[in-house]
Amino acid sequence: MQTRWEHFEHGADIGVRGWGASKAEAFEQAALAMMAVITTPDHVANKEAIEIDCEAPDDEMLLVDWLNALVYEMSVRRMLFGRFHVQLNNHHLVAQALGEATSVQRHHPAVEVKGATFTTLSVVPVDGGWLAQTVVDV
Repeated sequence: MQTRWEHFEHGADIGVRGWGASKAEAFEQAALAMMAVITTPDHVANKEAIEIDCEAPDDEMLLVDWLNALVYEMSVRRMLFGRFHVQLNNHHLVAQALGEATSVQRHHPAVEVKGATFTTLSVVPVDGGWLAQTVVDV
């Protein structure tokens, strides 16, 4: 399975999808898709690592918690992220988000993501890998 991400249309909001050979890779790719709503992830330098720890009753809630933790960290730290390392153990996620301080001139942020929603929320095995998707409120 090819690791990748994409956006999909959903009314006024934006859908984010991540695929990976593992569930952790799918979560990383979903996070990249969310960052790509704001800026080009490749334009974000990996200068600082932020640790994130989430636990939820199931995979779908864990995806929402993970993406919302990133939204929180972006807001509080005034940062953008361009790379992620996710480890999953059942419904417990430990991750590093790598990024840098937001620069309007450098990153040209398009919109502000307010949070991940439960709309089209899904974490499922597909084609020998995993898909993680939801809609983010912008």
